[in-house]
Amino acid sequence: MPASLPFTRRGLLFVLSSPSGAGKSTIARKLLASDDNLAMSVSATTRPIRPGEVDGVDYHFVSVDRFREMVAAGDFLEWAHVFGHRYGTPKAPVYEMLSKGCDVLFDIDWQGAQQLFQQAGGDVVRAFIFPPSMDELERRLRARATDSDEVIDARMARAANEISHWDGYDYVLVNDHVERCFGEVKSILTTERLKRSRQTSLIGFVRSLTRAV
Repeated sequence: MPASLPFTRRGLLFVLSSPSGAGKSTIARKLLASDDNLAMSVSATTRPIRPGEVDGVDYHFVSVDRFREMVAAGDFLEWAHVFGHRYGTPKAPVYEMLSKGCDVLFDIDWQGAQQLFQQAGGDVVRAFIFPPSMDELERRLRARATDSDEVIDARMARAANEISHWDGYDYVLVNDHVERCFGEVKSILTTERLKRSRQTSLIGFVRSLTRAV
């Protein structure tokens, strides 16, 4: 909670979604680095670990059987199939972060955002980041030089599908300049934290002010 507020509030579940290559991960990293009261939700996945990734930091890497067990046990806030692998948000770490007073940042797609909203409703804030154009999105994907033409074609097809769900979000932004888009995302987070409906001890604070008159 911002130090300037003399009362407590409920934590936020802040969702950032975008097509792959639109800059979501860059903005998420900048947001985390600039805000001590924000923590990243680490998803579980069945995809193989990549060079340089750390289990428990980038993802919780689990087997398909273990993932199915977690689904059956109701351990996920949301989960989905993406590019042939399963991804999901474990409940326990999210609730632990909220209990410590941290807001939680989610890097998930529209399906995950929808499931999360169904679970947590008003505590979920959803922002979708558009690329400036599809041509620019493809240029960014090719500039990574990490994917084959086949994978890039699949990502572009998926991007068109993801963009079609823009109306399921509370905020929409265009990432044509990363610093400007980052500033806009940060403003959304600040605004949502200040909403009256989130201030759980506001009535008591106001009464303390009026009693002092």
